[in-house]
Amino acid sequence: MDIHGGGLDLVFPHHENEIAQSEAYTGTEPFSRFWVHNGTLGYGEEKMSKSLGNVFTIRAALDVFTPESLRLFFVSSHYRSPLIFADESVYSQGRAIDRLKNAMNASSGMGEEIDHNSYKNAFEESMDDDLNTPKALGVIFDLAREINRKASKGGNVETAQAALADLLSVLGIDISSKTKHSGELEPYIDLLIRLRTDLRDAKQFAMADKIRDELSVLGIKLEDNEGATRWLKE
Repeated sequence: MDIHGGGLDLVFPHHENEIAQSEAYTGTEPFSRFWVHNGTLGYGEEKMSKSLGNVFTIRAALDVFTPESLRLFFVSSHYRSPLIFADESVYSQGRAIDRLKNAMNASSGMGEEIDHNSYKNAFEESMDDDLNTPKALGVIFDLAREINRKASKGGNVETAQAALADLLSVLGIDISSKTKHSGELEPYIDLLIRLRTDLRDAKQFAMADKIRDELSVLGIKLEDNEGATRWLKE
């Protein structure tokens, strides 16, 4: 086969045994031309796995975060590197998405155009380097900054904005959608959760419970676990 995927924790003994068995049976070498081993995903201090019971579904994550924020979070790390899932890390990607949207919505003038081909070439070189998505994202944000800079001086940024959209589409990130999403409520819900935590620390449990109950009426469920509070849309 051309490409074989799997987690880094499966290299030995699982995949080494698979190579030995398959090549012995078929008489064909190599068993796979390319091995794509991804790093483990952690949640807190432990690896996320079904056996540990610390797994939550994509559907549950999409009730809290925008699809674009989640995708940007995952591609901001190289696929071979371990990654720790943290709510604040995903929220910060939402703010990064806003910066990209600002570049896409910048007003174009009649001045000099941006040489977007150099950014496209740098992006392709990064992706050719073992799918180096963090480096590719760096190119994307460099282009976004240049678009904003040129637009502020009356430059023509239309072709550069089209190039920016094309590069983002390679990573499956669509920032053109105007659809409202629960992710826009994140800062306000987080503020209420912090207020609830302060009230509980002050032993004002009645007021803390009232915040929880009011959020529940709005379809927001709070889960307290080891000193941290996570919210989900019911």
